[in-house]
Amino acid sequence: MKVNREMKRLYVGGLSQNISEADLQNQFSRFGEVLDVEIITRKDDQGNPQKVFAYINISVAEADLKKCMSVLNKTKWKGGTLQIQLAKENFLHRRIQIIKT
Repeated sequence: MKVNREMKRLYVGGLSQNISEADLQNQFSRFGEVLDVEIITRKDDQGNPQKVFAYINISVAEADLKKCMSVLNKTKWKGGTLQIQLAKENFLHRRIQIIKT
């Protein structure tokens, strides 16, 4: 039986400052194919990191997405507490899709 996978964009908040793309790739790849990881660090006026979060594009079946969110959301990992939500599609990705059609 073939599983229907869709590309989803996840917001992952509550990350520690020393998190890497490889860490996120490894953590999320057990639920689907991680296509892209973008880590964003927001800094205060003095340049000190305040908030670290990421966007992950993942090709995933609906059941695996639900499992991912229930297993990982609000769990402690590498010094942070994960907050996982579905994110809006990346503007550039959406624009590329429009141009292709």
